[in-house]
Amino acid sequence: MKERLFTPREIVSELDRYIIGQERAKRAVAIALRNRWRRQRVPEELRDEITPKNILMIGPTGVGKTEIARRLAKLVGAPFIKVEASKFTEVGYVGRDVESIIRDLVEVGVHLVRSEAMESVRLRAQEAAEERLAAIIASMRSGSGRITTPAHLPFASIFSSSGSPSDGSVAQIRADLRAGLLEEETVEVEVSSEFFPPIQFIGGVHGMDELEKGLRELISRLPGFKGHTKRKRMKVKEARRVLELEEAQKLIDEEAIVREAIERTEQTGIVFIDEIDKIASRAGTLSAGPDVSREGVQRDLLPIVEGSTVSTRYGPVRTDHILFIAGGAFHVAKVSDLIPELQGRFPIRVELDPLGKAELMRILSEPQNALVRQYQALFRTEGVEVEVQPDAIEAMAEYAARANERLENIGARRLHTVLEAVFEDISFRAPELHGARISIDRAYVIERLEAIITNEDLSRFVL
Repeated sequence: MKERLFTPREIVSELDRYIIGQERAKRAVAIALRNRWRRQRVPEELRDEITPKNILMIGPTGVGKTEIARRLAKLVGAPFIKVEASKFTEVGYVGRDVESIIRDLVEVGVHLVRSEAMESVRLRAQEAAEERLAAIIASMRSGSGRITTPAHLPFASIFSSSGSPSDGSVAQIRADLRAGLLEEETVEVEVSSEFFPPIQFIGGVHGMDELEKGLRELISRLPGFKGHTKRKRMKVKEARRVLELEEAQKLIDEEAIVREAIERTEQTGIVFIDEIDKIASRAGTLSAGPDVSREGVQRDLLPIVEGSTVSTRYGPVRTDHILFIAGGAFHVAKVSDLIPELQGRFPIRVELDPLGKAELMRILSEPQNALVRQYQALFRTEGVEVEVQPDAIEAMAEYAARANERLENIGARRLHTVLEAVFEDISFRAPELHGARISIDRAYVIERLEAIITNEDLSRFVL
């Protein structure tokens, strides 16, 4: 199993590059991740007894709950999926079946491992695809359906005396391919296509994944079945990508990928369950109506979180050591409104801090993917340099904080609407401003936002 080793301090340091504040939440997930590494090194008789310490993050929207979980999974190369608790209903009636969480997680794991395997054979696949492409081009030039000979190639060098491609012509074509001289030529290639198109089943019905897999395997074993291919005309640059993908598929072991993906899902998978407060039964309410359904979803989630075996199209997957991170605002419901069994499966509780002006200023400028840097990079594609002064950043953070106080508090997400309002005019005129240098200061921000923020009805819809 591929493993990336980080100490808790290193994990927090990496998360600091993208997420401002929330030190307690960062420390909690860093410890949980390190405990996985520790578990792999304890005596085998004790290893299976050590279960993950699932985490419950409590805080308003837009303070970094999802981003912490997502960045954590990306950091260690773990299969990760985010789901919303409110999308599930009991036994999949109308909504989704909770076991589809694990099926989707395995799909993510397979895609992740396959991508890594494809990357490991990329150079070999490129060479093989280049050989096939050179042979195709040489063959087409020597036949009746040949493509146009480039002006820089002497016609006599392409064919041998027998009229078939010579080794020299193939070598010359290969050299031209590497030099990028044939990218716009049109070739005809034979590409494989799916004989059995994907089957879509409504609502994630249990057992349908296994049915589809069985049908595919049955058809592949039929006498004389060799798959399905078709001839297609395309540019060399497109054909190169298609052939590289086909050659890479030949070089990887699909069964090994599935085994690795299942192991990584079971041992390092991370599931983030958002809006878990939406399925909490309100204290003091009668046990009828929506609260019954909410409690039913909690009881359906319980076996998955506790540890059970879920059937997937790739085989059974155990959930005992998957790390579950749940998040919710808990403005109306409380953590104690969750059923006791589910509460007990999230022993680590972390309350995230709301974001004020100081934190919003840092979010605008400090992270590696800071919003201001994103806008500057977008304008640079039009040849426009936009410089944002420190007092402008302070003003935008101030307006975002005021909007969060007066309207619904949506945390850092408010910055997106504020920046869009500030940069709207420049975005519209950017193609006409090629070569310009624009400086954004506090006065410019006030000019763009003051009228909106002081008009309560307008700010409710605009910001």
